[in-house]
Amino acid sequence: MTGSNRTRVYTGATASLLLALAGAALAEPYTPRSDTQVLEKLPTRPTDTTASELATLRAALAQAPNDAQRVSDLARRYFALATARGDPRYVGYAEAVVGRFAGPLTPDLFTLRGMLRQYRHDFAGALQDFASALQLDPDYAVAHAWRGAIFLVQADYHAARQECASLQRLGRDALAGGCLGLAQAYGGQLEAGYATLQNALRLSRDAGNRLWLLTRLGEVAAWQGQTAKARAHYQEALALGRDDVYLLAAWSDFLLDTGQAADVVKLLAAWEAADSLLLRLAEAEVALQRPAAVRHQDMLRDRFAAARARGDTTHRAEEARFELVLRKDPSTALRLAQANYAIQREPRDARVLLEAAKAAQDPAGAQAARDWLARSGFEDKRLRRLAGDAP
Repeated sequence: MTGSNRTRVYTGATASLLLALAGAALAEPYTPRSDTQVLEKLPTRPTDTTASELATLRAALAQAPNDAQRVSDLARRYFALATARGDPRYVGYAEAVVGRFAGPLTPDLFTLRGMLRQYRHDFAGALQDFASALQLDPDYAVAHAWRGAIFLVQADYHAARQECASLQRLGRDALAGGCLGLAQAYGGQLEAGYATLQNALRLSRDAGNRLWLLTRLGEVAAWQGQTAKARAHYQEALALGRDDVYLLAAWSDFLLDTGQAADVVKLLAAWEAADSLLLRLAEAEVALQRPAAVRHQDMLRDRFAAARARGDTTHRAEEARFELVLRKDPSTALRLAQANYAIQREPRDARVLLEAAKAAQDPAGAQAARDWLARSGFEDKRLRRLAGDAP
């Protein structure tokens, strides 16, 4: 379970990310006309093996197009790139690969299709796919992990804990710890959640899982007001040297909250392509009165308009923040934040809702977030101050 799970599920990382500069105005599933058609020319670093990896996976699938494992290998690589780089085109490519598979779906492919659906915030469809996977294989741990991730996003902590318990029963201790640690943190037990996530980190040997756990430890420490601990966790995650949009967004938020806008500009200078990161870059530039802020705000406005035009609603949290912080339109921000909170109810979603309601002088507009704070006991003092529950 990674990133907001997003692999995220992020939602994080979120599904509204566009690469407008590269001409990717649409991230809809796309079926190439032939196996030789070039889908994309990737920007590469000297040590970047992405292009060769994709070429090898495509060639293997072309030789056996109905081989479930080869379908999974290519589609999962595309999904990993989507979450790492904030580019939804890769989700479209993965959807096309899975959609062309002619055989009955395996537990792995049901789970993969569910991952793609949750990326687009089709949580009901994703849960159906994970349930189908578990009907075929009740011990399929990845499906349990993703179900737990969605339940956390939906603030259904009882259901999430059941999935955590399933992972523990299956001996997936690091995954179970990540799942339970977040359920505890979201559910009013920050100290216990932090300890559980730390234990999961000790058990984890996978770099991707370690990055995710370190990122979440940074968030939990920040919610506790432990700034030094949070900084150390984020920096350790960054030191792993892996691209991850969720990590960069969380770290940027931490830097913005601690008055380090200049560091955000330096960090995100090469990440204009990802909407969630471009948003934070523009916020930092506005704070520093940088001329580039105007161009970046125009880019964001155009991208959000394009998303609305094709019915894409996965970007609402980012657009709400854009309207609130950059366009200074709290009424529009509140409407978008309310629509987002009806689908996603993680702490970051509650924060933008509470901030928008406060700016719009409409406390009742954030009642859903206040109700969540009351039910969950979530302990972050910033959110409780926004809700009027703490000095």
